[in-house]
Amino acid sequence: MSRLPVIVGFGGYNAAGRSSFHHGFRRTVIETLEPQARQETLAGLAVMMKLVSVVDGQYRCAEGRTLSPADIEARYAAQILDSTLVRRVEKQHLDVDAAYWQKNVTASAIDGQALSFTTQRKQLPEPLPANWSVEPLENGEVKVSIHERCDFRVDSYRELPVKSAGQLPTGFEPGELYNSRFHPRGLQMSVVAATDAIRSIGLPWQTIVNHVQPDEIAVFSGSIMSQLDENGFGGLMQSRLKGGRVTAKQLPLGLNTMPADFINAYVLGSVGTTGSVTGACATFLYNLQKGIELITSGRARVALVGNAEAPITQECIEGYGAMGALATEEGLRQVGGREEVDFRRASRPFGENCGFTLAESSQYVVLMDDALAIELGADVHGAVTDVFINADGFKKSISAPGPGNYLTLAKAVASATQLIGADGVRQRSFVHAHGSSTPANRVTESELLDRVAAAFGIEEWPVAAAKAFVGHSLATASGDQVISALGTFKYGILPGIKTIDRVADDVHRDHLALFTRDQVLGERQLDVCFVNSKGFGGNNATGVLISPRLVESMLRKRYGEATFAAYCAKREETRANAQEYDRRALQGQFDIIYNFGNDLIDEQCIELSSDGIQIPGFAKPLMFKKDERFADMLD
Repeated sequence: MSRLPVIVGFGGYNAAGRSSFHHGFRRTVIETLEPQARQETLAGLAVMMKLVSVVDGQYRCAEGRTLSPADIEARYAAQILDSTLVRRVEKQHLDVDAAYWQKNVTASAIDGQALSFTTQRKQLPEPLPANWSVEPLENGEVKVSIHERCDFRVDSYRELPVKSAGQLPTGFEPGELYNSRFHPRGLQMSVVAATDAIRSIGLPWQTIVNHVQPDEIAVFSGSIMSQLDENGFGGLMQSRLKGGRVTAKQLPLGLNTMPADFINAYVLGSVGTTGSVTGACATFLYNLQKGIELITSGRARVALVGNAEAPITQECIEGYGAMGALATEEGLRQVGGREEVDFRRASRPFGENCGFTLAESSQYVVLMDDALAIELGADVHGAVTDVFINADGFKKSISAPGPGNYLTLAKAVASATQLIGADGVRQRSFVHAHGSSTPANRVTESELLDRVAAAFGIEEWPVAAAKAFVGHSLATASGDQVISALGTFKYGILPGIKTIDRVADDVHRDHLALFTRDQVLGERQLDVCFVNSKGFGGNNATGVLISPRLVESMLRKRYGEATFAAYCAKREETRANAQEYDRRALQGQFDIIYNFGNDLIDEQCIELSSDGIQIPGFAKPLMFKKDERFADMLD
């Protein structure tokens, strides 16, 4: 009997705000929400963005006046909406109108005379160029004469053709929430996002730890671009060229595995399985597959899975821009058909588009096996039954799409068909498309979806595309999709692709339903979401995500009504604790977990035996498991 990996917590931050308790999802469907939910999410964003503060449990404006959620909506809604989701790149990242670079200048002497200047002797280059002559002066200075020609690099600034990105809400800085000195932005986002996911569970983390063996907790997390700001690889590569020196932190903190390492060392204190599997834009699903495999096989009982990516840097923008992959200002002007560009509509899946939009995001889900969830009374937000991964075979262009995604999606649909039946898939499933917003993707992915739908007899298959709102966060992209799908399960709203006016003519959709407005599902129940991802290099993945309604039905059947009723009673306290965290977070109390140097394990106190290991700080011992895998091959 296989264990079911259920989602008992989720959280993170992206351009839509905080993900736990579906607030990020609610921002993407804000115009379709009921007033109370809309105002609650707007108030939470206003606090995150420092537009209002909370004093004695009440919202206050900068002038000190008390505000109700309705007041916040009336006064700040337009500013909040303009300062979230995809938008023009803001100057805390870089000035896209005046991006720094160095210009090469070749200087020649006039009428054969030498070029002369004075400088400090210690500033002379080594070795001295052959056409330089140096004359000593007083106070350590020298006169330099340059004969013939000399090349200089001088500071210059230029306008970037790419000007849009999916940025965290304006004013929200993750590094301000804990002692984040010298941490690259991606690692800051990992710490606060993992905390959000852990807090959302509604169970004390130590309670979970006490119920499992030390090695039964797994963490899979990373980034594909590494940490490229000045505190990571960016500073490492740039320091000497800028006349500075490398620090001791830039290289280790730049590693793409650091999100997992930081979570183990400073958030969870975990000694269990850890790793970071990278697969370009499908990376979140690659890591999710690892978590699923460990839980279904019984090798882990809890898994924290997620990614962090902070690619809004000049280097990333120019790198992807040089490939022609990003939406440029001129490209958006052409597809928009007007002189003034609306950068909020830069990401345009399945519409007339010209490239994708980079984004920063960090998303995490907490998986638990069904037996432990029942035992602890953990709330269940859904489950992931499978992730299928396939490559493209031989390729001509490493960045071009290929056949591998046909394998992943078809296998995912076949898997779900065995779970809920062919009619269930036809009537109660939907797709969260990769939807990168490139002209090639809108054709190739829509053809893929359309052909698979036809093969399984699916008509009008609903398709959503989260990148329309939050952009393309690379490693974290399919995490953004999973979080959005959980919101659809909760609220019965399928987000429309609202950044386009109509679906492009070359999109295949004989069997697909693509909407430009939110769809309120009403009585229609969606039980399965296929989370699809296509990555550079032939990294394709499709995940099968099932609804909490379906999970509850499965749990009832496995455990019986009496056990399930007892579980539901325990779950009430869990939900109350989780809601208390949400209340605090809406008021700006994020309770970041960052244990630097606390509760270190004394290796001398580890107790070893032939049966297992007792580790200080863990209630249960690590017991060696009996290995019968090769019993038939041994005497």
